[in-house]
Amino acid sequence: MRLLPPRHPLKRGEALSPKWLTPKWPAPRWLRAMTAPLKAPFRALGPGSVSSVLKVALDVAYILLWLITGLLLLLLVAAVFIPLDNVNITVSGESGGRQLPLTRMLLLFGLGAATAYFGGFMLILRSLRRIFRTLTMGDPFHPDNVRRLRQIGLTLAVVTGGVWLAQGFVAARLAPGVMDPQGLGELLTPIFSVLIVFVLAEVFREGARLRRESELTI
Repeated sequence: MRLLPPRHPLKRGEALSPKWLTPKWPAPRWLRAMTAPLKAPFRALGPGSVSSVLKVALDVAYILLWLITGLLLLLLVAAVFIPLDNVNITVSGESGGRQLPLTRMLLLFGLGAATAYFGGFMLILRSLRRIFRTLTMGDPFHPDNVRRLRQIGLTLAVVTGGVWLAQGFVAARLAPGVMDPQGLGELLTPIFSVLIVFVLAEVFREGARLRRESELTI
């Protein structure tokens, strides 16, 4: 016995629900939201993605750091000629405060340390901007990103070590008994961050190698 096909077969793309389930009036907003197909709320790479928004934020932060570093450089040059007669500073810590005469060497040391600190983070942001530029272009495994990540890790290590040495010098020579030097335990988080950056550099290097091999295969 041969079965006849249904009188009104469903076409491709039609709903499988019966007609009595299909409302004849406009569905409310909450119902449309529940029955609408799920879509990705955002994109991670490419133009108009989260990477492009972060790229703009990094550009703004880079400009601000550039201005701060330039201002500190001007102050560092001006500190050579500024008279410092009868000028004192107060160094405070957990055990109290102490007044010290502001000498030219102390002023140059403080301004130089601050300039190096902000300048180091400006170099980190410069490399990050270039990395996020490739993410915005949809090319995360660009070969230059490996070198940029290594530069970020090296700069972060130098800045962390410089801050640790500077604070130890101030605590030992300029304000003994007032400021406590940083312990080795406080370096665990920065060292962990530096290691993560170098591991990411190796991950990007492997991704760039695989992409190069796939291009040669094609």
